Parts: sequence; C-alpha cells; structure tokens
Amino acid sequence: QQEGSSRKPNILISGTPGTGKTTLSKAVSEKLGLNFIELGALVKSKELHTGKDEEFDSYLIDEDKVCDELEEVMTAGGNVVDYHGCDFFPERWFDLVLVLRTNNEVLYPRLESRGYSQKKISENIEAEIMQVLLDEAKESYNENIVVELPSNNTEDMLSNIDRISQWYKDHTSKSSSN
Repeated sequence: QQEGSSRKPNILISGTPGTGKTTLSKAVSEKLGLNFIELGALVKSKELHTGKDEEFDSYLIDEDKVCDELEEVMTAGGNVVDYHGCDFFPERWFDLVLVLRTNNEVLYPRLESRGYSQKKISENIEAEIMQVLLDEAKESYNENIVVELPSNNTEDMLSNIDRISQWYKDHTSKSSSN
C-alpha cells in the first residue's frame, strides 16, 4: 500500500485447489466488511478466458482481460481475492498475500470429493508437495507481505480468520495514523 494512502487493503488468498481458499475468503470478507472476489467464478461469468482445458476441466484464463476487469475495483481497495495462482496480478494491488497449505492426507480426500479425475488430483497433490504456489507468491511479491498459513481443519480456519483480522486492524490503524 502506498504511504499515506487511506484505501482499505487488498488481500489475496492463494493456494492449491482444495486448501480452503473460498471458505476462508468468504469468512474474512464478511468479518471485515470487504468485497469478496472469487476469481474462478468471475472468469466464468464474464468470459475472461480463452476457452476450456477439457483434460483438467478448467478455464484457460485471459490474464489481460482479468487485470483490465479488476483494475478499478483493486485500485479502490477493500477486496479479498480468492484464486489459486498469483503471478500475473500487478504487485501494487495487494497488501497481504496468503498461501494456504494443506497436508496431503487431508487434501487428497477433499479433491476426491469434488469428483476430480485422478490426473487432476495427482497434479494438485504434486503442486502442494513441491510448494509451487508458495514459491510463486514469494517470487511475485515482496516477501514481507507473503504469509504461509496451515489449512487442515476448522481450528486452522478459525485461527487464520483471527490472524487476518488482527493484521487488518494493525494495517488500517497504521494507515490512518500516517
């Protein structure tokens, strides 16, 4: 966030599919009164994609269209963005980048319950083992704003909501005192 800026912060909640991004993003946005942006749903509803990858049953997002669509709302601030990737967003958009991590013993049944193909499950489990999204976040943003959070159960979820709420409170009080 820019020094002296009074805009509400933007938070990105990232992680491998099945780590609880949407659940946490909704809970945090409701608790803090922020705008919830589920990027996957937005890509689908506004057709911000170049087609569908049939093998993985997912849309191929058009990063330029997504950035154009979100520019105004992100510049205004006060958003919680839920998306598995993070390397194409403008760095200036986010004040906090969270990467949810889930143990594979927990993640596997979550992905299975979604009806994912074995290939899609394997690819996502491998991405989690190799911490692909954590590395992507660390390479794309200032390391001071990238935080890894466990997301294995309800206790983790509640703890994460509390941690994010405290960060938000600290961040907004710092901004208003500049």
